[in-house]
Amino acid sequence: MENPVLESVKHVVAVASGKGGVGKSTVTVNLALAMAAEGHRVGLLDADIYGPSQAQMLGIAPGTRPSMVDDQTMRPVEAHGLKAMSMAMLVDIETAMVWRGPMVSGAFQQLLTQTEWGELDYLFIDMPPGTGDIQLTLSQKVPVTGSVIVTTPQDIALLDARKGIEMFRKVNVPVLGVVENMSLHTCSNCGHTEHIFGEGGGEKIAAQYDTEMLGQLPLALSIREQVDGGRPTVVAEPEGDVAMTFRRMASRIDEQLAAKGAQGGPSISFGE
Repeated sequence: MENPVLESVKHVVAVASGKGGVGKSTVTVNLALAMAAEGHRVGLLDADIYGPSQAQMLGIAPGTRPSMVDDQTMRPVEAHGLKAMSMAMLVDIETAMVWRGPMVSGAFQQLLTQTEWGELDYLFIDMPPGTGDIQLTLSQKVPVTGSVIVTTPQDIALLDARKGIEMFRKVNVPVLGVVENMSLHTCSNCGHTEHIFGEGGGEKIAAQYDTEMLGQLPLALSIREQVDGGRPTVVAEPEGDVAMTFRRMASRIDEQLAAKGAQGGPSISFGE
């Protein structure tokens, strides 16, 4: 890697979605915690400059600030065994980030390269939705090992998920798989199960793009309540079905990257 701060990070995994509202941040934090539960050293970068949420999801108290190594370098904040960094740790969370693209890209680069991550097996990056400035900066500046696409079975979400996959394919980043969130809902009163947002969409996309379905997650009140309360499901119910699904996804990602060898991710760009 070009930046010495990132030299000791083995794998950078971008978690992305084509649109907002599909639960990407919830998936990212639980996936990172699941990878840590598998015995790996894990960091989590919240790259959503406009709407950072990972600090709350990890139970990091408002107003918490990273300590400084020197004038240029910050120490990540540790929570639930993860090393985390987010814009929410640098500014008042009530402040609206009214910034143009170059300022957003610059903030992302600072969070990524001016954080002393130390020795990490995985650095998960919670990407903002879409294919904009942050995605462009990431593709130009960071050797990304692989990407994970989060979607729901809803047709419009699947359409946008395709755009995300196409973006990573264009810049030669392997798509490690698709996570289908809100796949089905089971009524807490009567036990009836139904596919509120449709069925089978994630599997179709995975097949279409020759990647795999990493896992399917339910639409469940408990998952939302747990991340809102700062104890994501993998921490709150480590032996539960949802946590086990995340553990299986983490193991599969680790298997894929081990099979690819230790050469790291491609240094990617949008061309000359």
